[in-house]
Amino acid sequence: MNPEDIAHCRDAIRHGSLSFHAASRLLPRRVRDPALALYAFCRLADDEVDLRADKSASVLRLRDRLERVYEGRPFNAAPDRAFAALVDAIGMPRALPEALLEGLAWDAMGRRYATLSDLRAYSARVASAVGAMMCVLMGVRERHALARACDLGLAMQLTNIARDIGEDAREGRLYLPTDWFDEAGTSAEAFLSRPRATPDIREMAARLLREADRYYHRSEAGVALLPADCRAGILAARYIYAAIGQDLRAAGFDSVTRRAHTSTRQKLGWLTLAGARTAGTFVMPRSALLYARPAPEVAFLVEAAADGAPQAADWSDKLHDAFAQLAARDAARRNDLIELRRRVR
Repeated sequence: MNPEDIAHCRDAIRHGSLSFHAASRLLPRRVRDPALALYAFCRLADDEVDLRADKSASVLRLRDRLERVYEGRPFNAAPDRAFAALVDAIGMPRALPEALLEGLAWDAMGRRYATLSDLRAYSARVASAVGAMMCVLMGVRERHALARACDLGLAMQLTNIARDIGEDAREGRLYLPTDWFDEAGTSAEAFLSRPRATPDIREMAARLLREADRYYHRSEAGVALLPADCRAGILAARYIYAAIGQDLRAAGFDSVTRRAHTSTRQKLGWLTLAGARTAGTFVMPRSALLYARPAPEVAFLVEAAADGAPQAADWSDKLHDAFAQLAARDAARRNDLIELRRRVR
């Protein structure tokens, strides 16, 4: 990889993902640099959708950029060049970054999630896919390890959603399962029109964190299957993200009027603990949770990343369906703009 491209990726992560940047310090350089390239490309993808008004066009541009990465002629930007070098070096299964793009396509379409399972399916795409890619770049393609990496992705994304309930609502976004509003006898639309940290919303945040804790617990069993010099970095990421949930709990699950966070001092504490737990000749005990079946919503990622695993036959069709919907929306928007300009003239 080009050192200048990696330096650019490192700088992007330092400013865009403080938690991962902190945890990455414990990874060996042979893994840290490819991980920075991976996260920088994922950060680029996330920002391309979050920060732009024309979200459909943004995702379609990302599709084209990913196509060029896999063709070996990346867009002339540091994250694209670094990610293309990573793909070429380790043979990253294309279904994994494509899963991430499908999740971003769902964001661009303003998709809502009726059930917790639906929300896990979204989290699988935007977070567990990254966990599976991290396993691949560490050279780990054993199914149980991949399943636990996907668990960590689910836990982190559910934590993010719980932390950002108010921020998302003020932007007109809703990730809370809509059937939870039905159970509470309240309205999602009423919450979006006036976001408040009501007892019902606080309980929804608590439910998300309980679900996240379950997957954090499952994920830790997979750390023992990672290369010894990678374990501290991954364990640190697990601790730092879980601490966001702890801060939210301490605030009475209010993520509407405040945003949960961890301090630099706390991050250093979790880094120290992760290093101590994986130092020297310490052998991490194997838990029976290592052999738990993958969550149904992430099973396709495990199959895509595992050595010798068949690719899901209907994957590309589903992905193309999502992109076709976006393309139709983008074309309709462009036609509306053309018609509006015609009328103004």
